Amino acid sequence: MTTRDTEQARAAAYRAAYDEQMRDRGFAPDTPDTERVGPVLRRTLPAQGGLILYRDLGGLDGAELDAFIAAQRDHFAARGLPVEWKYHGHDLPADLPDRLAAAGFVPGERETVVIGEAAEIAGPPGGAPLPEGVRLREVTGRADFDRIGELAATVWADDRSWLAPAMEEWVAGRDGDPCTVTVAESLAGEVVSAAWMRFHQGTAFASLWGGSTLPNWRGKGVYRALVAHRAALAVARGFRYVQVDALETSRPILNRLGLVSAATTVPYVWRPSGEAPEGV
Repeated sequence: MTTRDTEQARAAAYRAAYDEQMRDRGFAPDTPDTERVGPVLRRTLPAQGGLILYRDLGGLDGAELDAFIAAQRDHFAARGLPVEWKYHGHDLPADLPDRLAAAGFVPGERETVVIGEAAEIAGPPGGAPLPEGVRLREVTGRADFDRIGELAATVWADDRSWLAPAMEEWVAGRDGDPCTVTVAESLAGEVVSAAWMRFHQGTAFASLWGGSTLPNWRGKGVYRALVAHRAALAVARGFRYVQVDALETSRPILNRLGLVSAATTVPYVWRPSGEAPEGV
C-alpha cells in the first residue's frame, strides 16, 4: 500500500467515526433547545439563529426532500431567525446543494473537517514550545471572556458581542458538552490569541474552536502551542480524537501538525429578508 493509499484509508476511517459519533448527535441532542425532526437535529440558538445537523437524510429525495427543506426554513422564518444547514461534501443526494439553493439557502465559505489522534497532536510532555514572552492560561470568568470577544472583533472586524455571554454558558455547562477556554497572553497581560474546546460526551471526540491571533503575533508558534495544549487536555480526559472545522487559513497548519483532512463542509444559510449577512 502506498503512502497516499494509507492516508486515504486513514481519512476514510476518521470520516466514518466522525459521521457515526458526531453528526447524528450534534452537540447536545438532549438539551431543551435541540429537537429531532425526522432525520435531522434542529437546534435553536436565540442569540444567533438555527442550526440543522444530521448524520444522513435517511433516503429523502426529490419533492419529499424539497418539502422537508422548506419546512425547516419556514420553522425559523416564523421566528424571525436565520438558519444554517450544515452540509458535508459526501452527503446524499448529490444534488442537495442545488435543492438548498432553490429554497433560498446561500452557501458560505467551505471548511475542511480535519481529525487527528489527540496523543500524537499533543506531542511530547509540555507540548509545543511557546514564543518568548507568551503564556497560556485557562480562563473561566466574564472579564476574560470580554477580552476574548474584543480580540475576535479586532481580528475579524465584525460584531462578536455574542461571544462572551456564550462562553459563560459553555463553561458553566449550561450548553451541553463541557468546555475549556484558553488564552495566550503576553507577559504584559495582552490577549494575543484565544481558543476553546468541547469534550463531546459519549464519543471519542474533542473539538477545537477559535485560535484567532493578533496579526503581529502570527507565525510565532502561538496557534500551534494552543492546538498541542488542547490535545493534551483531550488525552487527559480520555478522548482519542481532536477535530477542527478548519478554514483555509488554518487547514495547512493543522495538516502539518498531523490532523488529516477527512471531509468538507459548507454552511448553507437562510436569512430573514433584510437581515445583514453575518454568520449564524
